[in-house]
Amino acid sequence: MSSEEEKPKDERRRGDFLGISAIAAGLLSGLASEKLSQSLDSTGWIRTVGFSLTALFVVIWGIYNAPVLLRKYRRWRAGAAAPSTPSELQAAAEEAEQWLVALGSESGGLAAAEWFQQNEPRLRELLVEEKPVAATADDLARICDALDAWYVRQGHADDLLQISIFLLTVAEGTGRHDLEELATARQATAYRLLNDLGTAITMIAVSANISPAQRERAGRTLPGRSPHSRTGAAVETRRQVESALINLARADSAPVGNERNEAVAHARSRLDDARLSRPGPDLAADVAISINLAIVQLYQEDGEGALELLTPALARAAAAADRSAQAHVSELIGVAAWMLKRPDQAERWWGRAEHLYSEIDEREGQARCLQHLGSAAVVAGDRAGGKSLLQQSAVLRRSESPLLKKYLDAATQTTPAPVEPSTAPRPISWLRHKINQWRLR
Repeated sequence: MSSEEEKPKDERRRGDFLGISAIAAGLLSGLASEKLSQSLDSTGWIRTVGFSLTALFVVIWGIYNAPVLLRKYRRWRAGAAAPSTPSELQAAAEEAEQWLVALGSESGGLAAAEWFQQNEPRLRELLVEEKPVAATADDLARICDALDAWYVRQGHADDLLQISIFLLTVAEGTGRHDLEELATARQATAYRLLNDLGTAITMIAVSANISPAQRERAGRTLPGRSPHSRTGAAVETRRQVESALINLARADSAPVGNERNEAVAHARSRLDDARLSRPGPDLAADVAISINLAIVQLYQEDGEGALELLTPALARAAAAADRSAQAHVSELIGVAAWMLKRPDQAERWWGRAEHLYSEIDEREGQARCLQHLGSAAVVAGDRAGGKSLLQQSAVLRRSESPLLKKYLDAATQTTPAPVEPSTAPRPISWLRHKINQWRLR
């Protein structure tokens, strides 16, 4: 035990000893005066001496223990001022963090989705009501973390942008450069989902300039912040993955040729950098990067190369008990199988992915798989079956899909299917919706 820890105990023992001594002296002097007065017929002077001695001990005890009493009083006042139970903001942040961990998981994914559906408005109200100060910054950030994951999963780009701007306001108001770095990286995701790729690229650059590593290179390292921390590496990984997704979005809208090939090559380069910068062993990060690399292979019409990445990714997702990751990987394996002209395998994988998505109430993924299955049925000549699946997909969709409409039109007419089995359904048309929920911190 240190001398600092022993000191309060010594003071406590000395104070208690003097207090007991004063009380004992008073009692003994009173008793002595009574006995002496009985035996000597005293006139009371002994009693007066006893009370005087007691008063003297009390004064000495009070002076000696004044510092101790003052410290105890201050601790009592501090304890009375501080709430005995966590604040509503802190309790909400802890609850949101717990449900964030469960979101998309094998055991609690469906319950987590229901919780976010019901509590998202309450969390937004808390953010509006709370003043962003240093004492509340971390709790506000934890709520923003949870809402960020939910909005990315739901594809709510406007809400994602609003919550990212709010976190940036908190960061600037409290001098938290770590939160500022994260908030600007999240804004890049929001602008990408809004198809504003130029602004998304700008926000990635802003986030990188705030990072401790960049500050170290510029000789502006902040005190107490390591440029090589695990958190910093995680945000760097996110920036690399986001850059890759922006390049894939560019490839999605580019015509076949050099421009498209260049965008895909840049995406692969960023993903290779992300694999190197990820913060140590991380199953979720490994699966996310593997999924994106597989998408690059699909862009390059390399189905076998995609399967080489997706097969181990599926095993890692199962090891992590991540139902959402398993569904994403299964969906992409189906795309690769279709590309390799294995329609039966593709439909089995899409059916499995649709079931996994439904278990965690990830409706956008479920809708995509129903669209894959429906379009495959139309291509195979089963117009009635294909129409039923495509209509189910349309009900689950949050936005219109031109490709879905094209297949529905084909299913209700006697004209030939819009595409041949060897090329439909292509991953390119829905690729920008892929991996949106893979938020790497």
